[in-house]
Amino acid sequence: MRRHIKHFTHRHEPKGTVHLHLKSGIGAMIGMASVGALTVFTGIPLLIAPFGATAVLIFGQPKSPLAQPANVIGGYLLAALIGGLAVFLFPGLWWVGAIAVGLTIAGMLMLRVTHPPAGAVPLVAFGSHMGGPMLFVIVGFGSALLIAIAVLHHLIPPRHQYPLRAPH
Repeated sequence: MRRHIKHFTHRHEPKGTVHLHLKSGIGAMIGMASVGALTVFTGIPLLIAPFGATAVLIFGQPKSPLAQPANVIGGYLLAALIGGLAVFLFPGLWWVGAIAVGLTIAGMLMLRVTHPPAGAVPLVAFGSHMGGPMLFVIVGFGSALLIAIAVLHHLIPPRHQYPLRAPH
């Protein structure tokens, strides 16, 4: 039995340094303060949740394929498009939000722009007052802002290559 439990408790992440972990946390604070102001300005406080999950990936796991700019921005824009259309076509039908999340996941996988936090955007669309076009602009701007901050952040020593370079 102990042998099976080991698979659930083993940590696969490599050890890092305290300095690097603190740097990641500070970068996330700066990024979240920036998009937090965006949520206050737009009146969509629910938007802070998926952006917070994005901060974990882009500041804490910058080498992950899920943290790359194409995935972050592409995943968010696709989710906003699907979520916005779902709210427009089926306003007030909460269960359509579940369908929109499933369509978002399938679309991200097909387009190879998977970004797990973006899966929450259709739910944010159903829980907010913003329409599709405005949600699309806000989500696009917020994700691009986080990427810009992450690019600058990873230039500070100890440096990380972000975004990862495309193969030749």
